[in-house]
Amino acid sequence: MSVTSAPNRPATPEERRRTIRRRVLTAVVIVLLIGVPAGYLVISAQQSRASGRDKEAESSVTGLRDSWPSKMKRRVFEVPIPGGSTEVAYFETSNWKSSRLYVEFTTTGSGLDDFLNDVGTGRAALDGRDVTISDRDARTVGWTFPEGRDWSATTHRQKKPRPSQDITVDLTDPAAPRVRVVSTATP
Repeated sequence: MSVTSAPNRPATPEERRRTIRRRVLTAVVIVLLIGVPAGYLVISAQQSRASGRDKEAESSVTGLRDSWPSKMKRRVFEVPIPGGSTEVAYFETSNWKSSRLYVEFTTTGSGLDDFLNDVGTGRAALDGRDVTISDRDARTVGWTFPEGRDWSATTHRQKKPRPSQDITVDLTDPAAPRVRVVSTATP
């Protein structure tokens, strides 16, 4: 028996178009199934890396940063900086035992009253004979409390897990009090 094969005939223009269309469709499907997810992964990785760099830069800062802490930090540590405050600076530390937010700002007399009321205390709680910020906390951010200044301070304790605040105010210029706060949150 002999096997006969179909003679090699040239493809018709319609068969050629169908072959090209099938190859283009296959290429498009491959790009959609592989290329798009791969591109998404590359973009996602770059965004994640950038976010990590931002957090690393913030955590590597030592000492006070000349800017406002984020609203979230102010809310978590319950440090309501009055609007219009100037010379605002902050620093945050965290470890497994506690987290601290160090904040300093200059405000007005009424801004100080608003701040103290929002924290949950008042000007009457300020004691002119004491600085409530510990030496350790002061060293952490480079604060000094020199003699000859009109220092007043209070400690506002709250039930855990809410933070407690050590507040020391320089009232040397009553129209522009300088507030220093260490808010400590423990889990």
